[in-house]
Amino acid sequence: MIQSSRSLGFFSKYALYLAWIVSIVATGSSLYLSEIMHFIPCNLCWYQRIFMYPLVVLLGIASYRNDRRLIPYIWPLSLLGGLIALYHYAEQQIPALAKMLPCTVGVPCSEDYLDWFGGYVTIPFLALIAFALITMLMLNARGTADEANDETEQDEAEEELGERSTL
Repeated sequence: MIQSSRSLGFFSKYALYLAWIVSIVATGSSLYLSEIMHFIPCNLCWYQRIFMYPLVVLLGIASYRNDRRLIPYIWPLSLLGGLIALYHYAEQQIPALAKMLPCTVGVPCSEDYLDWFGGYVTIPFLALIAFALITMLMLNARGTADEANDETEQDEAEEELGERSTL
C-alpha cells in the first residue's frame, strides 16, 4: 500500500514532465517516420499531428514554470487527438470502416507502414497510447493542481493579512 502511494506521488509530482517527454517522443517519432524513413502521412495522421505538436510547447512551458493551470488547455488537444487516433486505428483494423469513408486523396488511411506483432501495433495505435498517457498524466496532475491552488490562495490570504496588520 505504501509503495503504491509512493508511485502515485511520483507520478503526481512529475506528471507535467512525464507528459512533456511523451509528447516529445511522439513528435520526434512522427518526424522521424516521415522525414527520415520517408513514410508519407495520410490525412488522419496529419490531424493527429495537429493535436500533438502544440502539446510539446504547452507541456514544455508548463513543465518549466511548474504551472498546472495549463492542464485545461492540454486536455482538449489530447482528448481530440486520441479520438482521431482511435478512429484511425479502428479503420486499419476493421476493413468495413475504410470502405465507408475512404481516403480519396494521397495515401489511404487504412495503409499500415508498421507491422509489429501481427499488425496490432501500428502508427495510429502508438499515437493513441501517447495521447492516452498524456491524458492520464494530466488527470493525475489535476489533484496536485487543486492542492497547489489551495496553497496559493492561502499564501495570498496570509500576505493580505500581513499587509493590513502593518498599516
